[in-house]
Amino acid sequence: MRIDVRPVSRLRGAHPLDVTAALRPVIDALSASSADLSQARVVCDWIQYKSNFREVADCRPVLSAPWPGSPPETALEIAIDLRRTADVDLRAAVSALLDVRAHPWWQPGTGAATPSRVPVGPWSTLRNSCIWRFNTLYWQALSQWEQAAGREYEMALPGGESAARDRSAARDLILELFKTWDDLDARSALPAELYVVELGVGNGGQASTWLDEFVELSRAHSRDYYRRLHYIMCDYSPHVLGRALKAVAGHSDHISTLVVEATHPAVSLGFLRGKAFLVYISNVYDNLPTDEVARIGGLNYQVQARAFLPAAEADRIGQEVSAPPERVPELTDKLLRLGPELLSEALPQHFPGITQAVTFWREVWGALRLAERYVPLEGLDEYQVTPGLTGDMLRSQLESHGDIRVHVSNGALSSFAETLPLLHPFGRLQCHDLFTDDITRYQTGFFGPGKYDGSVVNWVNGPLLRHIGGRAGFDITIAPFAQRPASAVRTLTAVVRD
Repeated sequence: MRIDVRPVSRLRGAHPLDVTAALRPVIDALSASSADLSQARVVCDWIQYKSNFREVADCRPVLSAPWPGSPPETALEIAIDLRRTADVDLRAAVSALLDVRAHPWWQPGTGAATPSRVPVGPWSTLRNSCIWRFNTLYWQALSQWEQAAGREYEMALPGGESAARDRSAARDLILELFKTWDDLDARSALPAELYVVELGVGNGGQASTWLDEFVELSRAHSRDYYRRLHYIMCDYSPHVLGRALKAVAGHSDHISTLVVEATHPAVSLGFLRGKAFLVYISNVYDNLPTDEVARIGGLNYQVQARAFLPAAEADRIGQEVSAPPERVPELTDKLLRLGPELLSEALPQHFPGITQAVTFWREVWGALRLAERYVPLEGLDEYQVTPGLTGDMLRSQLESHGDIRVHVSNGALSSFAETLPLLHPFGRLQCHDLFTDDITRYQTGFFGPGKYDGSVVNWVNGPLLRHIGGRAGFDITIAPFAQRPASAVRTLTAVVRD
């Protein structure tokens, strides 16, 4: 039996984690079971997100094949969240998991529930999980969520704001632009129109700060760049764009807004190909759909997930909307298809008004969990990461570091690959986000998924972005955010290679 303790940084210091106390009941439960201990592994994480999709203890079968009729599993992974071990009786929890291993819940092609879990969707790759339908609904109906929550969504971020919105950072970036533009102007090569794009505008604070600094620096350096500036604000949510536009009302003559699908920005922004001197992105990539893949015992696996509600939560939520617990998944699907306003119109017997529909949405989201299993990944070159990228690019990450589990960052890769061609030959892309800059970090920490209010957050596989950027002829750097180096946010910069 193998035991993998990932949060190694917590094993030392003034208050080291007592791993022995946490693991003893897990080992006792495994020893008392009929499980083949030689095929069992225990993986311990420290899940820093207080709101997330995992139980304190869970069982992840390692399937030998993904089709019905094959042996259901060849190995077993017990996952433990060390941060919450004091919250449950671990021996009893693990014993209960081992007792239901043979239940149809774990096997491919079934819709069965267990006595303790009510499925909300089928088994699928993580990027196709219903959690991303919830994520989409959050941005589409954000105003209704915020009204129920009594706060704007940015207050859910650590510290209540993005770490990337810093006046000195804006000044540094603008001065770099001025240097480039001065050099081009000296050669009579500066275009008449100067395009700057922001993807993911938040509450407009970043744009307001940046534009105010731009005007001040233009005057201080006696430049007419502001007159020629076109600042394009892009977001998936019309509600977010509308609110952000109010924050930059003083610069309205220089502002355009576009609703943009973040995973395919070229659809809306293709007219800018080769023209953008700056594409600025903040806290977008960590909110895009992603798969996870793993290497276990020398074989490659794809992580599949299945959303569920704990039975007690399904019963409680069902009572609140006058429905039996087994109908809660059906009502959830209708919510995700219709949104809370239309849901209340279609099913007034369950949702007398939009307030009740939003409450249902928030309750289901808060209780939602993900069960996981490992399915063999047959041929990396056959796995389509994005329409233009195959899983072959994952080979070095999976086959050079022993047992490892990593994010594929499919949505971020697609967005990044489509954004790079928008840049002017002397332009740059700057992105502030949660990047893992070294693949081995996945062996020592937990990087999502977590819940930020009603949305999903995953750290982004930085080495993969560096790989595809380099292949496209760009120099890619990932560095600490200069103004707050202790922040988890890091800065990715892409410029055309000399």
